Amino acid sequence: MKSNIFGWCIILFFSFTSFAQKKVTVVIDAGHGGTDTGHLSENKDLLPEKALNLLIANKVGTYIDQYLTNVEVIFTRKDDSFISLDDRVYKANSINADYFISIHCNASERQMVHGTESHVHTMSGTKSVEMAKIMEKEFSSRAGRHSRGVKDSDDREHTLQVLKYTNMTSVLLECGFLTNEKEANYLNTTGGQEILASAIFRGLRTFLQKEHPTTNFVKTVKPATTTNTVATTDNAKTSGKFSIQIMSSREPIDTDSDSFKKLGEKVVRQKVNTSSDFKYRYLVGAFDSREAGNAVLKKVQTNGFKDAIIIQTD
Repeated sequence: MKSNIFGWCIILFFSFTSFAQKKVTVVIDAGHGGTDTGHLSENKDLLPEKALNLLIANKVGTYIDQYLTNVEVIFTRKDDSFISLDDRVYKANSINADYFISIHCNASERQMVHGTESHVHTMSGTKSVEMAKIMEKEFSSRAGRHSRGVKDSDDREHTLQVLKYTNMTSVLLECGFLTNEKEANYLNTTGGQEILASAIFRGLRTFLQKEHPTTNFVKTVKPATTTNTVATTDNAKTSGKFSIQIMSSREPIDTDSDSFKKLGEKVVRQKVNTSSDFKYRYLVGAFDSREAGNAVLKKVQTNGFKDAIIIQTD
């Protein structure tokens, strides 16, 4: 009798675990596209908003695919095509998506205005506001951007169709102002796009973990095998057995980037021979042991690089 009870407990446990592992659907909407260019910079050599939105959106999707499980990503567009606002809303609603993230760049008549904004339809939308707040926190801490906060229809004095008519938790993210010369230049760098996309990804991950505590969203990723590591930042090499890896990227990011300066530590960029798309890694410090690097690791994690780890470099 006891064995039968135990057997039923096992069945119920695995049934509950399976049920609890909710798979969520996230729609990523790259604003504008095709004949709708969105905002433009005064510098005609810089990309229009539609192109920047798409680059950042695709990078967010790649991060999700690489690092998260139990998340299905649907894009409203994957290329430079025009998609009406009605079609964007219909696509999200028709698949009963759980979350909707629209990615944009901003503009202002005042060229000094800069920073990120996260928009919701109304402040009464508790979940949307929570997601927007988390996104702004990541823009500030992870990407080192000036946060202009969470805005709703009252702040804008108008509604946004993709927020008003989507039937799920929805936010619209403004990644920076193309009318601000410095910010426009930043948005046009691969490094800037990578860091902003990383901030959005991390914001989504944090929100999902809070919203669905019984679901595992973190995918187990095997570390890349590296050989013949070549230093590419000022020909500098780490001179210890261990170092702190703060991040990796597909394209080289300038180690003088604002997001690195707040660390107060010299950042070394290295190109590694690996089958992964992420061929550049960024290191801080050189230590004779893992224990010796713990204090610096805590500092790095506190300053926005939460996923930093100590690695062996030789």
